[in-house]
Parts: sequence; structure tokens; C-alpha cells
Amino acid sequence: MSSAAARDFADFDIVAAAAAAAAAMDQLLADATSAVRARVSADGRLSSAALDREQRATHGLAWLATYVEAVRQLAAYAGRMQDAGRFGETEALLVEIGLGEYLAQVSGGIPMSQGEIVRLADLGLDPHHPALAAEAVGTLIARGNTAENRARLTQLMQAAHGSATFGDTGLEDTYEQMRTEMRRFADAEVMPHAHSWHLKNAYIPLDLVAKMAELGVFGLTIPEEYGGLGLGKESMCMVSEELSRAYIGVGSLGTRSEIAAELILGGGTEEQKQEWLPRIATGEVLPTAVFTEPNTGSDLASLRTRAVLQGEVYKVTGNKTWITHPVRADLMTLLVRTNPAEPGYKGLSMLLAEKPRGTDENPFPAPGMTGGEIEVLGYRGMKEYEIGFDGFTVPAANLLGGVEGQGFKQLMQTFESARIQTAARAIGVAQSALELGLRYAEERIQFGKPLIAFPRVSDKLAMMAVEIMIARQITYFAAREKDEGKRCDLEAGMAKLLAARVAWAAADNALQIHGGNGFALEYPVSRVLCDARILNIFEGAAEIQAQVIARRVLDGGN
Repeated sequence: MSSAAARDFADFDIVAAAAAAAAAMDQLLADATSAVRARVSADGRLSSAALDREQRATHGLAWLATYVEAVRQLAAYAGRMQDAGRFGETEALLVEIGLGEYLAQVSGGIPMSQGEIVRLADLGLDPHHPALAAEAVGTLIARGNTAENRARLTQLMQAAHGSATFGDTGLEDTYEQMRTEMRRFADAEVMPHAHSWHLKNAYIPLDLVAKMAELGVFGLTIPEEYGGLGLGKESMCMVSEELSRAYIGVGSLGTRSEIAAELILGGGTEEQKQEWLPRIATGEVLPTAVFTEPNTGSDLASLRTRAVLQGEVYKVTGNKTWITHPVRADLMTLLVRTNPAEPGYKGLSMLLAEKPRGTDENPFPAPGMTGGEIEVLGYRGMKEYEIGFDGFTVPAANLLGGVEGQGFKQLMQTFESARIQTAARAIGVAQSALELGLRYAEERIQFGKPLIAFPRVSDKLAMMAVEIMIARQITYFAAREKDEGKRCDLEAGMAKLLAARVAWAAADNALQIHGGNGFALEYPVSRVLCDARILNIFEGAAEIQAQVIARRVLDGGN
């Protein structure tokens, strides 16, 4: 960057411009919400039929709301960093490029997927909405995502190569120190072996799981009185990022325990908390979530697996699918229908179902339980299974909370954390893609110079870093809201929706940088691409997530 450009950069008040742009986007979103609400309402209430019919508009509204939240969080991040004296050139470039690009996409079209672009006209708005004429918006679009800014950001990224992240994440020092330790562990114990585990479809070794337990991975947010570290959700985000950066399977092992602990903390009896939480925190008990059925997917209201109380035990009969890491798990959080007379969600209950650990040769050495592996493209290391239950027994005392019919409510209480976790894992995968792409672009020589010298390559790397920062800030915001006891399903859903798209884009672009080598199984970027793809599907497919966000926005956040 020339000295003249540097002076211009330094003189520009990004923080003030970001705040003004956020205010303009708030008005744009309010007008879009009113316009879409009018199209999907009948007799003053939202119409489910109209919501389905107008999916392009409703899902587009969800994406617009997510972009507006991204602008808000970039503005808030810039303000915090400036106040703390931590807003350096890298941070300013990330914010300015991010704001310029996302505001430009709001104006010209937001990609819901590769082939679906939502524009303001789809939402019933004038493409020349007054909010887009705001001075700050126009200025940021004009000077934000420029060739000069992208080139300078890439230079700074190269200079910082090997650091934990590109740009100050905004976390407190204690968490950043934890990040450094977690990255050292991941670099030494996980990354050298991850690709081999993936290619062999091998389990993550139990000795590594034991080391994770020693680091406190499984008890991060479990209260101290139950044997955990009692930390906030931001710690979980940071740990999930770093472990998933090395291998998503390792990052996801921690989330198994997080969700089980959240279920028990929120819905369990005191006896159940005392029984299970300390053992989950130490890694003695490895849990798995057993919710999905072959014909239900996201439609849990149609769940059919039955649990019949017979004396002191429940007898479970039915089928489950897409169950992650069930063979080596000791505890299943098992969603069942205990009352077939109750329709929909009302008859569902959650069981804390113990089981012995299995092996590949004998995966389910428990009476009344069988299963077969589902072979998958990525997200390996834990293995996916279909499971059949035929008279499998669970002690009646293991009914979560001791009251039937609470299963769906108990599960809903975990959705916020689950989606925050998934967003954090997606950020880790995206970070891995960025680092692989950057390293290859620096080392690969074509036409007499490294790939990174070509703007189409360096631009890809710059935008990966920008979008990772955007997704990270929304995710951390949702985590803070959760820690403060605030409802954050909207923010958690936005974080998951955006971070999953960011991970896929980063992986796809990193593979593109590798060219033909990226398509070879021997290169780790091929694994990262496969791992990234699942993030748009599990914990609520992108379309379901957009539907949920849209309903919340249209309901006025209620």
C-alpha cells in the first residue's frame, strides 16, 4: 500500500461509518419485514401455507436479517477494539472489506446458495431503497472491498502466517491464552494424523480422547459443582474452532458431551445431574445423541420410536438413523414417544440410556439393539450408524427429569448451544481451508511466480479471512447472549446459517487454489471439502434454518 493510500486509510473513521451503516440496515430490514409479513399473513396472523408458498421471500428475509446482524456485529467489534486500543490495520481491513462486500450484496443480491440469489425486489422492496443512499453505506461500498484493500490484507496475512488467527478475535486474554494452548495440542496431536484417520475411516484413538479429557474439553461449560470448569460458551466456541481446524471429528467429540450435559443440566433431576455430569466432564462417559429417524429428518413431531413402561423399565422399539459415534458411546440421550395418544411433540420423552461400548466387530453388544454403519464422504473419526431397537431396556429412573412428555421441550433448550457449536466448528473448518490454501499459494510456482502473486488467488484468500471474521463475530455474540441468560435462538441460527456457508465457500476456494492436486485424495484439502459439506445439513439444514429465522423475524423476535 502506498503512503498516500495508507494516510487515506488512517484518516477514514471506519467505526463511525460502520455504526451509521448498521442503523441504515436496521431500517432496511424493518421495511423488508413489513413487506414480507404482508405477503404471508392472513387475518392478522402468519399463515403456514403462505410461508411455504413464499419461501423465496421468507428465506431471503432470513438471509437479509443475517447480513444485517453481520453488519451490526462488525460495527460493534470495531467499536470494542478501538476502545481497547486493539484496532490495528489488519482488523480495520477485515471490517472495511467485510462491510463493503456485505452492503454491496444487500444492494445487488445475497447468495442463499450457489444458484439462489435473493434481491430486494424479491422481498417487495424498491431496489433503490433510501437506506442504500445513506452516505456511510455508499462510502463503505465504494472504498471497502477494493483491490488495494484485498492486496494489503493478503500481505498482512502472509506476514502473520502461523499465528492463531488473522486479526484480533476480540476475546478476552484468558480465552486467547487457552486458544494458544489448544492450538499447540491440535497441531501436535491431531493435525499430523487427521488425514490418515479420514482416509482409513478410522476412529479417533481413545488415547487422544483421554488427552482431550485431561485438557478439560468435555467439561468446559459444566458447572464446577458437577466437576466441570464452569466457563462460558465463548470458551466452547474457541475450543471447538481450534479442534475442528485440525479435524472436525475431534472438534465434534467435545460437542457430543456439551449437548448431553446441556440436556441434563436443563432438564435432569438433581440425582441425574450428580450421576452423569461429573463423569461426562472427565471423559469417563462418552455420550451420543439419538434423535433422528429414517423418515423424520427435521420433522421430530412425527417421531415414532416407542418406549413402553413395564414395571421399573422402559422397553424401546423403533429405528434411528444418522447417529454419530454410537458404538463407543456409553450414554445415549434417546428421544422416544412414551405416549402414542399425544399427537406431535407432546408425547415425546428423553431417556438417559446406558449401553456398553462396542467395536467394529461387535458394534452393539446390548440386548435389543442392532445397527449398521452409514459410510460417509467426510465428518469421519466417529462413524455414523443406523440403529434398531427391539425391546431394548432403559431403567425408569433414567427418564430425563422424571416426567414423561417433556422430551421435545428439553431438546429445544439445547438448540441454541447446538447451533452455536456448529457455527464454531464451521469456523474451524473454514480456518483450516484458509491455511491450506494460503500455504499452497505461497509454495506453488506457476509462470515463474507463486500463485499468491495472482490477484484471483490472493483475492480468494482475503475474502476467506474476511468472512471467517464475520462468522466468528456473530457466533461469539450469540455465545455471549447465551452466557448472559438471554434468548439467542435467532442469533445462534444466524451464526450457524452463515458460518456453514462460509466454511463451504472457503473449502471450495481452497481446493480451487490447489487446482488438480486439490482433487487428489492425498491432499488434506480434499478432506476439508468433504467435512465442510455436512455443515449446511446437520443441526438444521440451511433451508430449515432460514425458515426458523424468518418466522422469528416476522413474529417480531417473539
